[in-house]
Amino acid sequence: MRAVIVAVGVAFLVSLFCTPIAIKVFTRLKAGQPIRAEGPVMHQGKKGTPTMGGVVFILATVIAYVAGHLALTTLPDAQIAQVEPTITALVLLGLMVFSGAVGFIDDFLKVRKRHSGGLNKRGKLLGQILVGAVFGVIALYFPSTMTDSQGTLTNTETVGSTTLSFIRDIPALELTKVGAVILFIFVVMAATNGVNLTDGLDGLATGASVMVLAAYGLIAFWQYRHWCADPNYTQEYCYAVRDPLEIALIAGAAAGACVGFLWWNTSPARIFMGDTGALGLGGLIAGMAMSTRTILLLPIIGGLFVIITMSVVIQIISFRTTGKRVFRMSPLQHHFELAGWSEVNIVVRFWIIAGIGVAIALGLFYSDFLARVG
Repeated sequence: MRAVIVAVGVAFLVSLFCTPIAIKVFTRLKAGQPIRAEGPVMHQGKKGTPTMGGVVFILATVIAYVAGHLALTTLPDAQIAQVEPTITALVLLGLMVFSGAVGFIDDFLKVRKRHSGGLNKRGKLLGQILVGAVFGVIALYFPSTMTDSQGTLTNTETVGSTTLSFIRDIPALELTKVGAVILFIFVVMAATNGVNLTDGLDGLATGASVMVLAAYGLIAFWQYRHWCADPNYTQEYCYAVRDPLEIALIAGAAAGACVGFLWWNTSPARIFMGDTGALGLGGLIAGMAMSTRTILLLPIIGGLFVIITMSVVIQIISFRTTGKRVFRMSPLQHHFELAGWSEVNIVVRFWIIAGIGVAIALGLFYSDFLARVG
């Protein structure tokens, strides 16, 4: 727990104090966010606000991970915690960094062209597929070789699983490794685009991501405390996952970094996360779902992202089939803007929806544990 707390604190402080520096740097570089002309009129006042702020909390997460590992060296159970960096960390941080890199290219092109278009859809899609495929393969083809103090192999789990999962792996829903990689690519695409579509109002995606990441931090730490690889915990209801403390540490670090960034990103935003931050967070969240073996729980934990994504899907289908729009504008947050709601009201109410999804997911996760214990 000490290592997780250290990671959260370091990430928060790095993000909090480095974001103003990023604001000054990106402002001098004239890296202002282009605003869509067809968007809500009130957004035109945000023109020129620096973007690419996601660079700050991605960097803060990586720095905090290193700090958390330094704290692990003082733990008495370091043989279980695994002081050395793991494949799990490589996958999770790699997903965050390289998904963020795809978003950075998009942001860079927007700033350079002075247009909100950025990277074309095919290019962005290809980048997401490539990132998902590379880290999906790593997650499924490199098993753990963890041993206890007697040299006995205690954990041969991979980061991902070839079995579809909800609260745990579902044995009846076995996939091939190729099928599991394809599924993970879909999860990466869904999560990155979901966070990206939600990032339309000051602080909305940042605050929702904090809740989702905090939830995964709690889930992973609970799994660590009831871990099948722990020789002191061999009950039937233990969790067969790989490196849960690593997952909790990274989730906590990312959540802390987002809170520090939210200080400057909340209304009126001094800086936007841009696609750099949105895709980076989406990639990390997808990795969290895979590594904690809670793939089918992700739509509930990220319920707000699902709702906003579906509003876009519904709008497109309706307009293409009937020529009519269901919403004044999509994504959904802009519908309520055009309906007269203030930006702050929309953000707070959508945060409440995000919190409800997280609470339901955590309730389901814990109720499964209680049912097995009982």
